[in-house]
Order: sequence, then C-alpha cells, then structure tokens
Amino acid sequence: MPNTPAHPAMRRPDAGTVLVSAWIVPAPDLQRRAADAVLDAWEGQPRPDAMLALSAFLSADGSHVLNYAQWTDDDAHREWVRHRRPATIGRIDESIPGIQRPGLVRYTRYRSYASQGAPVRRPGLLVTPAFATTGPAAQRALADAVIASLEEEQVPGLLGAHFHLSKDGSRVVNFAQWEDTAAWQEFAANGTAARLHAAVSSVPGVTDAPAVPALPGRTGVGHYRLHRSLVNVPAP
Repeated sequence: MPNTPAHPAMRRPDAGTVLVSAWIVPAPDLQRRAADAVLDAWEGQPRPDAMLALSAFLSADGSHVLNYAQWTDDDAHREWVRHRRPATIGRIDESIPGIQRPGLVRYTRYRSYASQGAPVRRPGLLVTPAFATTGPAAQRALADAVIASLEEEQVPGLLGAHFHLSKDGSRVVNFAQWEDTAAWQEFAANGTAARLHAAVSSVPGVTDAPAVPALPGRTGVGHYRLHRSLVNVPAP
C-alpha cells in the first residue's frame, strides 16, 4: 500500500510485536531526509507479510527520528535483520553519513485509553512518557492505574493513550496522542499531570525512566510529530 499521513493503528490485534527505535541525526535539517530514507528503503524492497506497518516521527527538538514498527512476531523480524538489514542500512548511511542508532526496544501493546464522545481527529502531537519497572506485574499495574485515572479525569485534547510494555519487563511507554501542542500544555499546567504522576508513583516497582527512546544522556518525555507512515498489511 502507498505511504499515508495517517497515524499508526496502535490497537491493531495482529501486531504481536512493536519495535521502537531512534535514528539520531547529525543536524536538525537531516531529520526529514532520514525519515524519508527509512520509509523509501522499505517501499523499494520486497516486504514480508509479517511486516505490518512502519511510522516515522520527528522529534520536536530536531535530534532524532522515532521509528514505530508493527510486526506479527519477533522471529519474522529477526529473520529480516539477518538477511536484509545490513544492505538496507548500508545504502542509507552512504547517503546520510553520521546517523547514530542506540538500538531498538521490543514492546507489546497492553491496553489503550480512548477519549469518549469526542469527534475523531487526527492527532497533532505524540507524547511519550516512559517509566522503569521491576517486572511484568509492575508494568500491568502502572498501565491499569493510569487508565483508571484517565477515565475519571476525561482530559480535554487527549485523543488516545496506548500503553506498551517492553518484553523484558523493564519499562512502560505511554504513546499519548494529543489534538495539538496547546492541549498538552494545558494538561501539563492545570494539575492533571501531577495527579496522574501521583497515581504512577503509588505503584510499587515503578520509577520515571529515560525518554523514549532511551537516548544517551537524556531523560524526560519525548514530543513528536508524524512525518509519514507505510502500511504494508491493512489493519483487520
């Protein structure tokens, strides 16, 4: 299927694994070129059916591209890595020297929150609060606590919150889709963010984690805008 400006269908049931990785660029003006390079590389080669979709997001600070890839399973992705990745990455690095890749993290989407009663809108901002956890029980408890709080709060401008659990049990990422930056800023300023953070802090085995992705020397919450997506297999 062709490239699309649509955000990824994060709740698609056939995505058995979600691969999140950063491409750190040498300069902000290379962000778009790097995002286009990875999407063009996929579009220009045979794609396994196990590769469902790939979305490239640009960080607000200009430092990196966030790649969000959905596959049916990890084994299929590892097979592609063994046989196809070196040549694909090599061609990109020839055209855009200096890209750094700290590595990918494998996630499973656990639960999602969606705003009730609001008209469907295309998200204008992706925010990625992340938390370190001591294992699967803490991961699930954190996501459950935040979703329960969101259902009570009904936060204006929050279109969706998709909780992803790393497969090693070490972290949770909330891929939060906002109507726009102004809505997120209002949320951060009006006390709702503090109440949600208090709910998280009460969960045993949870602490704040480095921003997603875990970039060297950087902590906090990542802010992103979608560049474009490639859907290989439509969501069921």
